[in-house]
Amino acid sequence: MADFKFEIVKELGVISEGHAGWRKELNLVSWNGGAPKYDIRDWAPGHEKMGKGVTLTSQELIELNKLIAAIDE
Repeated sequence: MADFKFEIVKELGVISEGHAGWRKELNLVSWNGGAPKYDIRDWAPGHEKMGKGVTLTSQELIELNKLIAAIDE
């Protein structure tokens, strides 16, 4: 796997917490020095390890929010 760098610019919130303290979080993350994007993924305590996730631009996050708001349960 290629090396990559990341910086959690802002921790926005925890969505859930699983076994061994891993947490699904919404954060603003800069990948490889790029512009920060919204990121949803599982993180180990201390952010030393991460799971697979999804990264969204501001506009994509707005569209996701609209879709979530439209869910009728």
